[in-house]
Amino acid sequence: MEHAFQFQKLYRTEAKKLLIVLAVVAITHALLQYLMLPYGNALRSLFPDGEISEIRKNSLQTRISSAKSLAGASLNDNSLDFTSDSLSVGIPNDATNKNDDSPFEKVGYKSEISAVGDLQSREKNSTPENGRTAKRGLSLKQIVNPTTVTLDKAESGSDVFPQPGTSVVTNNSFGGKQIKEVVLKDGNILILKSDIVKADNKSVTVGSGKKKMRCDMPPKSVMSISEMNHLLVRRRRTSRSLRPRWSSRRDQEMLAVKHQIENPPIVTVDRELYAPLFRNVSMFRRSYELMERTLKVYIYKEGQKPIFHQPILKGLYASEGWFMKLMEGNKQFIVKDPRRAHLFYMPFSSRMLEYSLYVRNSHNRTNLAQYLKRYSEIIAAKHQFWNRTAGADHFLVACHDWAPYETRHHMERCIKALCNADVTAGFKVGRDVSLPETYVRSARNPLRDLGGKHPSNRHILAFFAGNMHGYLRRILLKYWENKDPDMKIFGPMPPGVASKINYIQHMKSSRYCICPKGYEVNSPRVVEAIFYECVPVIISDNFVPPFFEVFDWGAFSVFLAEKDIPNLKEILLSIPQEKYIEMQLGVRKVQQHFLWRSKPLKYDLFHMTLHSIWYNRVFQIKLR
Repeated sequence: MEHAFQFQKLYRTEAKKLLIVLAVVAITHALLQYLMLPYGNALRSLFPDGEISEIRKNSLQTRISSAKSLAGASLNDNSLDFTSDSLSVGIPNDATNKNDDSPFEKVGYKSEISAVGDLQSREKNSTPENGRTAKRGLSLKQIVNPTTVTLDKAESGSDVFPQPGTSVVTNNSFGGKQIKEVVLKDGNILILKSDIVKADNKSVTVGSGKKKMRCDMPPKSVMSISEMNHLLVRRRRTSRSLRPRWSSRRDQEMLAVKHQIENPPIVTVDRELYAPLFRNVSMFRRSYELMERTLKVYIYKEGQKPIFHQPILKGLYASEGWFMKLMEGNKQFIVKDPRRAHLFYMPFSSRMLEYSLYVRNSHNRTNLAQYLKRYSEIIAAKHQFWNRTAGADHFLVACHDWAPYETRHHMERCIKALCNADVTAGFKVGRDVSLPETYVRSARNPLRDLGGKHPSNRHILAFFAGNMHGYLRRILLKYWENKDPDMKIFGPMPPGVASKINYIQHMKSSRYCICPKGYEVNSPRVVEAIFYECVPVIISDNFVPPFFEVFDWGAFSVFLAEKDIPNLKEILLSIPQEKYIEMQLGVRKVQQHFLWRSKPLKYDLFHMTLHSIWYNRVFQIKLR
């Protein structure tokens, strides 16, 4: 009897051990599948068909999260190249950009940029931001009817970025919709086409669960131009820049330059500069002379095309491309020895970053920011210069609306030349530079159609035409569309060459050109107005105008608070004729500072951009 009882006890003990072993095996099996199976459903093989819908859904979300942090392309010379024959990308025919600021209606699929090669022939008849062009080597069928992306085995690459290996293209479905994926060797998933829409971090939930974007709402706070002026003066007096970790001879040189700029010889007559345009023309001229004599810039060679070292010279984001092209081709300011440099340029295109890495319809830009974060980590690891100042003597030039988000945190102390110069969205007055957003219609001849009519022949009081982006333009049209013969306020103009000519002629014939914000505070109409010698009326709360640190914008433009749109005509008519003539003369005089030229000239847009970067750095300098 006693033996029987001991046998039962032993049997129960062994059964418990067996159950524990089986549980460990099951957990191990699930874990291994989660880590190793490329399709992500870790428990798929443990369940019969039809019982894994919830698991599949959760796995899909995990893969989307994984795709967020995937950089997408290496920065090293031997790594995966978007231009290689082993990569073919299908571009959806509705792949239009959120930031379209064209005055014309969109009809079908039109190209704006190419990832490689010359862009001029492709964009001959395009309007700003009418979609994205497929990369070279794609057939028309691939563009109109995209299917998959195929990646061959990559060459050796960076040890910082995740490198793709042998890839598999999969088609999964979720909620009845197709998900295109590239499965990388390390198990990461790069989702290339998805109808799964995730909430953007710039949206809020309203009403019945619908998302309302930040760009569709008025700003919560407003900073006037006069307040920006006070802020600039205050930051000139007390720089917030960190002291460098160790001293440098270049810091001493820039400090000596600062003293000379603050005590310049007084300018009485200058045939090249129109004094009323400037806050202090004597300081500007002295600073510009010292820049030409002193400034040296080192350009990082790290980074691979198309995101790095590949300028886009046409379209809405042309400013960053023209600066990159002219900076990299410059012989006066560029040095090969970084120890001689006062400033360090990071030559990436925010437009190509979005074009190459953004997952369409994902409403998530985390992987774009992560890509630039890893780039900054690479140059910090390979070079000592970033670490000396935490990036304070480094600068970037970016015109895409997303650039402030993509460069925050990891590039926070850099000097940022941004088109999206929103003082409430991280733009630092006195350190960052407001970059003019220029819509270049012809890369070979960026000065085509330059100029406008004499003030006496401008019979239209005010003109605007454009797409209904954001909340503000709808308000403008609500009050002024077809309400007054003197106010030519329209929505989108019909497509076609005739409409383009009509649009340009309206700007050339108007006294004031209305420049309301779109999705973001910046608009290419500000530079367009100057281009056609029309006084710009800027309606964009919190917008820091270009080259704010040197120009007195009141001399050649009108700033109108968004709340004053109902009184627009009354305000314009209240401006005396003599004041208008002075502003229109100011527009003609300031025009030279807003022009891109194939061969840069003194005081042109390239030199003005570089000068503002230099100028702000000089006034931020601190010694160890």
